[in-house]
Amino acid sequence: MAQYDVFANPSRSAATGIPYVVVIQSDLLDALSTRLTVPLAVPEGATRVPHALCPVITVKGQRLHALAHFAAPLPARALLQPIDNVAAQARELVSAIDAVLSGL
Repeated sequence: MAQYDVFANPSRSAATGIPYVVVIQSDLLDALSTRLTVPLAVPEGATRVPHALCPVITVKGQRLHALAHFAAPLPARALLQPIDNVAAQARELVSAIDAVLSGL
């Protein structure tokens, strides 16, 4: 699996609001049994989120919020078939992770 591959959320209980996760972990760490992922959530009508922390990522034409502050490792075996790759939007994801780490 490649960095920035998008997968269906393996958590069925959360998949309605968070249909996908994106792998942000470097390909250099493929030997690990887990992948660091960021959930991609359906925007909620009136809820305002800070763009620096939750940038909009487009997956197959659907606009989703990347919830960088909820980044978490998932077992690689739970991530089945990639449905998209959002490497073209990597800058937004890296900036959001940087916001989590540095507060900027």
